[in-house]
Amino acid sequence: MTQKFFIRFLILFITINAFGQNADFNKKNGYAAEGYDVVAYFDQQVQKGKEDLVYVYHGAKFSFSTTSNLNKFKSAPDKYVPQYGGWCAYAIGKSGKKVKIDPETYEIRDGKLYLFYNFRSTNTLEKWISEGPETLRDRADRNWTKIVDKGK
Repeated sequence: MTQKFFIRFLILFITINAFGQNADFNKKNGYAAEGYDVVAYFDQQVQKGKEDLVYVYHGAKFSFSTTSNLNKFKSAPDKYVPQYGGWCAYAIGKSGKKVKIDPETYEIRDGKLYLFYNFRSTNTLEKWISEGPETLRDRADRNWTKIVDKGK
């Protein structure tokens, strides 16, 4: 084995491991955020993405409502990817459980996108706010690290 081959192999191995760590996305029909445009949330818009404007990131398809939003995502995906793989932020913080979301129930906090479960009479965004988003976010961060570590 040549040194050049070994270096290439090592770089590939490191790249695969580094980018594969956060691939535990909540994917409905293969789409993150249930096919909603994750960039549009940052403009306070809730928009379903279009089937012809899709980008695959860490094994999940992200759909966009405009070419501009697709290009924004491509240039800085980590800025727009929902926290905790797009699972309900409240549930990750409260119990460490992965719970589905209502893509129309969200919050942008400190430049990050958080999605929430909201069905029938349970709106976890309201609970997130009333129970203290900073505390729940800290717990969710710790719980998410455990979830991702289990999946390795």
